[in-house]
Amino acid sequence: MKDAIRGVLALEDGTVFRGRAFGAAKTVVGEAVFNTSMTGYQEILTDPSYYQQVVAMTAPQIGNYGVNLEDNESDGPKVAAFVVRELSPVTSNWRSRQSLDTYLEQNDIPGLDGIDVRTLTKKLRTAGAMKACVSTEDISDEEAVERARSWNGLVGVDSVKEVTCKAPYRFEADDVQSFTVEGTELNQPIPERERFHIAAIDFGAKRSIFKRLMQHGFDITVFPADVTPEQIEACNPDALFLTNGPGDPAALTYAHKTVAALLPKYPTFGICMGHQIITHALGAKTYKLKFGHRGGNQPVKNLETGVVRITAQNHGFAACEESLKRCGAIITEVSLNDGAVEGLRHEKYPVFSVQYHPEAAPGPNDAIAFFEDFYQKLAQLKAVTV
Repeated sequence: MKDAIRGVLALEDGTVFRGRAFGAAKTVVGEAVFNTSMTGYQEILTDPSYYQQVVAMTAPQIGNYGVNLEDNESDGPKVAAFVVRELSPVTSNWRSRQSLDTYLEQNDIPGLDGIDVRTLTKKLRTAGAMKACVSTEDISDEEAVERARSWNGLVGVDSVKEVTCKAPYRFEADDVQSFTVEGTELNQPIPERERFHIAAIDFGAKRSIFKRLMQHGFDITVFPADVTPEQIEACNPDALFLTNGPGDPAALTYAHKTVAALLPKYPTFGICMGHQIITHALGAKTYKLKFGHRGGNQPVKNLETGVVRITAQNHGFAACEESLKRCGAIITEVSLNDGAVEGLRHEKYPVFSVQYHPEAAPGPNDAIAFFEDFYQKLAQLKAVTV
């Protein structure tokens, strides 16, 4: 940590927080949000859904177990900046290869330590997510505030184009069977069975999602977000999968059209951004949440079974319930925090989606069963005995 260097976090409303700089020496702008997860900061940093966001962790100390080579969810950090109450002075874990400070410095991401994250979080919960500037360079408070106010924000912006893959590829992973949950039946390898080929549209995918799909019996061809229906059909998939991703789903009109053309033809499972793209493809709408849902402790209730799951979430937009009901969608799950739509299925097509992350990483594993549900639904449709 660069103890002698002071950094600044400035919000568009003029609020300024001063702290200690770590990571890269840099000035950035983005949307200030908070995450309530206790662990998993490496997965959070590398989740493409956090592109252009200044992420503040509400857990009091971050960085104690360092950074390793295996837990990245993409090719590197995607956050604009990282804000913590206390950066651990000690890194201690057998998997650790470097400190969080060094990792962010090498990846050109600025960090701030010593920020009153509790006050910041209360402000964001009251006023909503705000435009922000983080600087670990020598700039004044006034300049930082002005830079925050000058940023255009995320509404109406296609952030997916910055994080999607550049060309189609076949996803491969050597450690799929070891990607399990200690103390559960998922710690046992899934028996050999018929494998299905799915086409995944990458809006900013986490690797853990694809690992879960492979573990449950799917082979995956990944396509960029601007893929055409004809390109999907040419690979002759058994089903369609829509991934997570950053930004405003309403801005991805090209994806709305593609998915609308494909939904009548393929069984489809969407998560997070994929859920929102399905919403638009059906003719419904999304809206921006006040401060979003980010963390591994988000309660969701299934309206059809009464089951409550604790889920991992990371999104700033949500599906409009009334518009979905007019489009043939059945609301299956809602947030117990604010009532937002968390899941849907279609009354006609074999389509379902959830707003949260069933693969967790980080977070609870309550919803992992959705991957098996997807497999079983597809098996039934194709009359395959498993």
